[in-house]
Amino acid sequence: MKQLFLNRPMGIIALFLAVLLTGTAFGQNPDFSGKWKLNTAKSKLNPEFSMAPKQLNVEHKGNNLSLERMVEFQGQSMTISDKFTLDGKECINEGFQGSKKKSVVSWSEDKKSMIIKTKFPMQDGGEISITETIKLDSGTLNMVSAVSSDWGDMSETHVFDKM
Repeated sequence: MKQLFLNRPMGIIALFLAVLLTGTAFGQNPDFSGKWKLNTAKSKLNPEFSMAPKQLNVEHKGNNLSLERMVEFQGQSMTISDKFTLDGKECINEGFQGSKKKSVVSWSEDKKSMIIKTKFPMQDGGEISITETIKLDSGTLNMVSAVSSDWGDMSETHVFDKM
């Protein structure tokens, strides 16, 4: 019976369309675009020092991703802007005090989470490594941020609501 179905031109076209549409539906990555505000009640923040941005603006177009983080540090507000490509190539953005941050963006195996791995030099010759895993979950943007350096390791979960 399978051969009869596949021997007919309409059967072959239908099979081709089913495979094409299934591959398209399951192969698409989420779009993180939007303005997001930190929900401190839902987030898991370090009590003494938090890396969480108060607001996150994301522009996600095709192979390009721009992140604007509005942060407060020692009573001062600042915006950190980074641009990435989503092709697995190294991206360089400005870091602290003129240093250069080197990042690589990849997708999780299930294509539902974006992983940004960043490294930048410290003034003492050491290096800071940050891994950020971003995913959408029931209308919120969740970011797990893990930092590792000579000073130790730290991790937080930031939950953002769309503005």
